Amino acid sequence: MTASSPQTLILVGRVAGGFGVRGEVRITTYTEDPLTLTKFKVLSRQDGSPALTLASARVAKDGVVARCAGIDTKEAADALRGLRLYVPRSALPEPEEDEFYLADLIGLTVRHVATNDLIGKIKSVQNFGADDLLEITPALGGQTWYLPFTRAAVPEMKIAEGLVLADPPALVGEPEGPVEDDDR
Repeated sequence: MTASSPQTLILVGRVAGGFGVRGEVRITTYTEDPLTLTKFKVLSRQDGSPALTLASARVAKDGVVARCAGIDTKEAADALRGLRLYVPRSALPEPEEDEFYLADLIGLTVRHVATNDLIGKIKSVQNFGADDLLEITPALGGQTWYLPFTRAAVPEMKIAEGLVLADPPALVGEPEGPVEDDDR
C-alpha cells in the first residue's frame, strides 16, 4: 500500500518501548484480544508504509511483548517508542449489527436531532484521555470544534445513511433551557 492509497487504516496499537535487553518490543494494543496483532503480516504507519513485522508475541500488561523482524537491540526497540501501528480496515472483520469502527464515522454528515439543521461533517475522532470526541467541521465554515461522543450528545447514528444526529451542548454564554420573559 502506498502513502497515496485511499484505503482506510485502523489504529490497533502503539509501541510503548523496549522490553529486556534483546530487542523485544512492548506494544499497547487497542484490540479486544491483544494477540490479534499477530494475525496481521505487517503493521503499518499512519501513511501506510510498513512499520513492524511481528515474528512472535506473548500477552503482557496492557498489550503484548513482541519479537519483530530487524529489531535486535534494546536501543532499537526503545527508538520506536510512540510509533502508532495501523492495519487496513479491509483486514478486520465486519462489525456486528449496532457496532462500528470509529474510523467509519469520519466523513459522516451531522444534523441536529431536534431541528434537522445541518451542523457539519465529522473530520476525526479524538481521545485526549477522558473520552472520545468527534471533531466537527462546521457546515458554514470556520474552526472545527469537538462534540463529546456520548449518548446525550449523539443520541442517534445512521451509519448506513451517512448520518449522525446530534444534540450539541449550548455554546458558552448562551442560556440553556427555555427563555424567560423579563416583563413579568
